Amino acid sequence: MRLGEHRLDAVTSLPMISQWWADWRRRAILATPFPDDHRAILDANVPQAAALDAEARGQLERMVQVFIAEKTWEGCGGQTIDDEVQVTIAGQACLLILGLEHALYRNVDSILVYPSTVLAPETPEMGAPASGGIPILGQVHHGGPVILAWDAVKHGAHNPGDGRNVVYHEFAHKLDLLDGAADGTPPLDRDDYDAWATTCSRVYLDLLRRSNRGRKTFLDDYGATNEAEFFAVATEFFFEKPVRLRKNHPTLYEVMRDFYRQDPASRIRKRS
Repeated sequence: MRLGEHRLDAVTSLPMISQWWADWRRRAILATPFPDDHRAILDANVPQAAALDAEARGQLERMVQVFIAEKTWEGCGGQTIDDEVQVTIAGQACLLILGLEHALYRNVDSILVYPSTVLAPETPEMGAPASGGIPILGQVHHGGPVILAWDAVKHGAHNPGDGRNVVYHEFAHKLDLLDGAADGTPPLDRDDYDAWATTCSRVYLDLLRRSNRGRKTFLDDYGATNEAEFFAVATEFFFEKPVRLRKNHPTLYEVMRDFYRQDPASRIRKRS
C-alpha cells in the first residue's frame, strides 16, 4: 500500500469513527432512565405530548434526553438554565422532528435563553443582542445559536392552540436553513418538491394579498413577511391548530403532514 492510499483510507474512515463515537455517546446518555420530574415537566409544558401513543411518547423522551445532553445551554440577562427550561425547550423542539431524523438539528449547537424580550440590532452578532434595536422573542441565523425569550416559551407551553409557539417557530427556521437558504423550503424528498412549491406558493400569495388589503386571515399575517416566515408560521399552526388548519387549508396541511411525517389532527381526534 502506497503512502497516499494509506492516508486516503485514514481520511475516509474519520466520518465512520465520528459516527461510532456519536452512537456510543448516545447509548451512554440513554442508559439513564428518563427522570420522573422531567416527565412531569413534559406533561405540564408540552401539551401536545399527551396525544402521543406510548411508543411515540417514549421516543420523544429519548430524543429530549439526547438533545439536552448534546446542546450547549446558556442563560443570558440573568436567566437561569434549570430542568424546566431545558425539558420545555427540548420537548417542543423534538416534537417537531418526532417523525424525522434527530440529526436534522445538526445545525443547532447552542441555545441562548433570555428572561424576556431581547433587543437585537438589525444585523446582529449572534449571541450578543445590544441595547437599542429590534425587540424579538426568538431569533436564529445560519450557523448561529437559537435565541429564545423564556417568557415567550412559557406562553407557548401554557397556551396551546392559540397558534403562537416561539420554539416551533424558531426551530422551523433551523430546519429551513439546513440547505443554507432561508427560503421556506426545508429538506424534502425529491418527489415532494412540486407539490410543496405549488401549494405553499398559492397559500403564501393569498395570505400576502389579504394581509396587504387588511383582510382577515386564518394564518397569522406575520407569515406574509416572506417565504421563510410563512413556513415557520405554518409550522406553528400545524402543531397548534391542526384541525382548523386542515379545514381551512387542506392541501397545505397535507404537504406539512408529508414533510413532518406526523398527523397531529388525527392524534387530537383519537384523544377526544
